[in-house]
Amino acid sequence: MGQRGEPGRVQAYDGELGAAVARAQEGDETAFAIAYRLVQPGLLGYLRGLVGNDAEDVASDAWLEIARGLRRFRGDGAGFRGWTATIARHRALDHLRRQKTRPQLAALEQDLLDLPGPHSTHDQALETLSTEAALALVRGLPRDQAEAVLLRVVVGLDGPAAARVLGKRPGAVRTATYRGLKRLARQLGVDGVTDDAPRTLGEST
Repeated sequence: MGQRGEPGRVQAYDGELGAAVARAQEGDETAFAIAYRLVQPGLLGYLRGLVGNDAEDVASDAWLEIARGLRRFRGDGAGFRGWTATIARHRALDHLRRQKTRPQLAALEQDLLDLPGPHSTHDQALETLSTEAALALVRGLPRDQAEAVLLRVVVGLDGPAAARVLGKRPGAVRTATYRGLKRLARQLGVDGVTDDAPRTLGEST
């Protein structure tokens, strides 16, 4: 499942991203390319979960909007990932409306396996998955759980950031993530999977 998501590693990742975004906002094209390289794999994996084989096209549309609005962005590396995920989700929903289809969880391919999860408990549920098994199991989750897991594990957002992308309360997203990971863990025979804020698990979705 790629690298483990130790807090130090995630912080370093966001630190590099935040620095690249700041330079890109000043017109540094190389820095924008660095930000793209850091964000695109997770963003593309998330979009594949929403629009399947059209993910590349939707991602291209999203990056055009990201580039146009870059100077208006305010925040750090983690905030940039959330901001780009929100833009990508809007473009994906626009795409699905044009096609008059409902979002379907589709192949995440290797993108799911190449990125660190934000918490080691996520790795407990996902570390042993082969690509094929990951695709089948994630596609089998209810949509709210699957999208929450994608944002938390593939994009690497924390609970509040994922909630902003989805337009839901953080507690609802943590609950959906927990339930999705618990279902995956149960299917894999992994015990003890929890999310980062178990105190919220009693909240309704």
